Amino acid sequence: MISQLKAFLFRGDVLALAVAVIIAGAFQKIIDSLVADVIMPIIGMLVGSPDFSTIKIGEILIGNFLNAIINFAIVGTVLFLLIKSAGKKSEEIK
Repeated sequence: MISQLKAFLFRGDVLALAVAVIIAGAFQKIIDSLVADVIMPIIGMLVGSPDFSTIKIGEILIGNFLNAIINFAIVGTVLFLLIKSAGKKSEEIK
């Protein structure tokens, strides 16, 4: 049973997945910094404040939800552009 576990853990797919998860975690820090330190201050200059957490509709705080939506849109856009760019590069290599 130990040899089967070892064979499973060290299969190429499992190792590739582990590497992908680690790289994704590191990449997430880069994207978080891009959003928080670069893009949100630009949005703040345009609309007055990069933090929407204090926005309310009556007693309902929707500001954090707005922050999450904006962050999601920015991260999605950045990932789309990076993947599209990487796709062009890989097509050039072929």
